[in-house]
Amino acid sequence: MNELAGTGTLVRLALHRSRVLIGVWLAVFVGMAALSSSATVDLYPTAADRLQAADAVNQSSALVAFYGRIYDPTSIGAIAMIKMGGIGAVFVAMLAVVLVVRHTRADEESGRTELLGATATGRLAPLAAALTVVALTSMALAVLTAAGLAATGLPVDGSIAFGLAWAGVGLAFGAIAAVIVQLTPSARTATSLSAGVLAAVYLVRAVGDAADEAGPRWLSWLSPIGWGQQFRPFAGNRWWVLLITLGFTAVVGIGAFALAARRDLGTGAIPTRPGPATASPGLRSSLALAWRLHRVSFIGWAVGFAGMGALLGNLASSVESFMGSEQARDLFTKLGGETALMDAFLAVELSFAGIVAAAYGISVIVRLGTEEHELRTEPVLATAVSRIRWAGGHIAVAVGGTTALLVLAGVSAGLAHGAAIGDLGETGQVVVAALVQLPAALVLVAIAIAGYGLGPRATTVGWIALAAFVLLAELGPLLNLSQWVLDLSPFAHVPKLPGGAFTATPVVALSLVAVAIVAAGLARYRHRDIV
Repeated sequence: MNELAGTGTLVRLALHRSRVLIGVWLAVFVGMAALSSSATVDLYPTAADRLQAADAVNQSSALVAFYGRIYDPTSIGAIAMIKMGGIGAVFVAMLAVVLVVRHTRADEESGRTELLGATATGRLAPLAAALTVVALTSMALAVLTAAGLAATGLPVDGSIAFGLAWAGVGLAFGAIAAVIVQLTPSARTATSLSAGVLAAVYLVRAVGDAADEAGPRWLSWLSPIGWGQQFRPFAGNRWWVLLITLGFTAVVGIGAFALAARRDLGTGAIPTRPGPATASPGLRSSLALAWRLHRVSFIGWAVGFAGMGALLGNLASSVESFMGSEQARDLFTKLGGETALMDAFLAVELSFAGIVAAAYGISVIVRLGTEEHELRTEPVLATAVSRIRWAGGHIAVAVGGTTALLVLAGVSAGLAHGAAIGDLGETGQVVVAALVQLPAALVLVAIAIAGYGLGPRATTVGWIALAAFVLLAELGPLLNLSQWVLDLSPFAHVPKLPGGAFTATPVVALSLVAVAIVAAGLARYRHRDIV
């Protein structure tokens, strides 16, 4: 028990430090769920409308893979929460990962854990506090989400089941992140590996859900995201699935504590190899240093984008055969694209790839701010390296990495799609369709750079902008927002390729906007104090 001494105090400290992060994300989650529910209730007022909508989703392996299956086609709640149960659960898992890494490995890197360890604080107290914060946040999310859904008119029991499903995902990924931070030597590596695990379990869930009756549907039960959906809120409410989630959390959490008790402070259970005594000739520029800092993360993102592109390409080739209803065809043609259903599907999902690629670019700029906040920028600037050269190296990695990820997604999707339909000549069109997302993605990166011009912590404005634009894309059409509001998102101006007509005007305009924002951010950066 002495090793857990001070846990309560650390919990209060962590909640105070993360109060804004937790408050904002809870508001976003609950707001998205409630708005999605209220909009869907008005969209499908009759049982016949709900049956058609459910049929449109369940007949499409692509939609089932991305969002999950609607288990009760007569339930308005099951239809309303289909996106929130799949994609929403991913963001819940990401919040749990961020909280655990922030209050464990990141605190060790900054020296906070060692400072607190000099007081009456046990060795395992920081980990216990982080997991407690995740548990409290998950339960608050469950209660608030259930209340919000019930307030929109959905059944109370289904609303509670949905809230618990989200809470279960948060608990499970909090435990997973707790193990990973014990294995890795840095917060950035821990976050990247946790994101990789999240992508893997989502893919496993997608394969299991999209399988036919004779296929490997059991794969859905190997994924914490799949457990959340197997609660089947508004479609039977399987309360016993919570036992699986709690059991997994307990076992993995105990493993995390066992690893934490056996490793040294500031190190990972997996030892790191010492680097060479002198730098190589290729590490003598700010760009080379920036690439060295980001290369491991980029490799992880690249693997994910290659897998995502291959999945999209394979799914696109089968979309048309699954579109048996007119409602399903209308759904895809409204979402994006102008001609064939396969092109429409690729246009929609490559737009999503552009948003994810923007997240990579933002993460690079956030790392630039972290370098300054952790006092590693000033020694570099004390040499012959100018501010613009130092920031320019990271900006080049952000722009080049974002571009490379979109190219990789386009190539892998094009090859998979071409191989499935027997026409590899489609690859070039898919690559172009992926690249037209680049200017919009760079606008978001530029916003993060503008934030860095104000201060290292202000880079988070990039994440805020990304969340705002995703909300516009997801909820704007459902809420019938004015077109000028929807046009605030840079992705609203991207040509719908493949299948649509390419126009250079929005691509050039978005590029110029990105350049102007970057220039303004760098101008401010040149004249502000280094933290």
